[in-house]
Amino acid sequence: MPRPPNLNGFLYFETVARRGTISRAAEELSVSPSAVSQQIKLLEQQLGVKLFRRDGRLLSLTLEGEQLFQTATTALRMLRDARRHLGKTRETYRLNLRVSPSFGVRWLGPRLADFVARYPDWDLRADAAPDPTDFDREVMDLDIRYGTGQWAGYHVRAVVQDLVLPLCSPQYLASLGEPGTPGALLDKALLIDSARALCQWDFWLLHNGIQTEGNRKTILMDRSSMALQLALDGAGIVLESLALAQNEVAEGRLVPVTPALPVLRFPAYWAICPARNLNRRAVRRFLGWLDEQVAVHEKETGAILNRHGLTIEDIDIEARSPSAQPG
Repeated sequence: MPRPPNLNGFLYFETVARRGTISRAAEELSVSPSAVSQQIKLLEQQLGVKLFRRDGRLLSLTLEGEQLFQTATTALRMLRDARRHLGKTRETYRLNLRVSPSFGVRWLGPRLADFVARYPDWDLRADAAPDPTDFDREVMDLDIRYGTGQWAGYHVRAVVQDLVLPLCSPQYLASLGEPGTPGALLDKALLIDSARALCQWDFWLLHNGIQTEGNRKTILMDRSSMALQLALDGAGIVLESLALAQNEVAEGRLVPVTPALPVLRFPAYWAICPARNLNRRAVRRFLGWLDEQVAVHEKETGAILNRHGLTIEDIDIEARSPSAQPG
């Protein structure tokens, strides 16, 4: 079989035919004019035809040269298009993400604009759902889940800690009158619980040794976002996480009710996935970005705690009272 022509020869030929001279082609290709001349001569020898008529420094295509130029131009354009397409493919990642609903709406959602700005070519799909992902049956790369971290068989690591404290609107706090003891204050109030919260009023009161008269009124909301909105509307005192209420507390729309008592801290939000998913660059990049956001969040919440003179107590939430189990 005849030896195939050197592909460089077709590239050099197409460039010379398009630019009109050896010197211009050499400049575009970043090679010497003699290298271009040698490639053209070798290609003509291999094909057995003359491709150019020479008139001094100017070159014009022969009939065979015209035919080859049309084919070479089309082929090189297709190769360049394929190269651009492959480059875009390398830069595009798909990330399927699931997240606990209130955390997704109140913590992660406002921060995703930064992620999208950093990675505009990514195909990000976020699903806020109350139930953990079944990675064996669902196409999901990563789940950020609220809980105690007990997901056997998966890679699990804590990403955000809960900072739980009683909060209400300034107007509602003023309506309760002189605070007196925490127990007396809470006896006057409507207490708002989140059904799925790991730390609920029964546990918080027991942990702090607070006894009420037993006539306290409690309302149970299905989601933290609903419980917080009820407190913002001035309906009562919510026991909730500073992680979810950070903006409202920073802006003064919610205020700590018992600043003399410590804020209870424990790991509550976890990144979960099969260990194999960590081999995906998209997952690693997202987790790295998430770590950066958490660092900023912790700095901001630290400033809020200092402003209100609040202290922190680390607790083992798994040892909580049975009555404080998630609903």
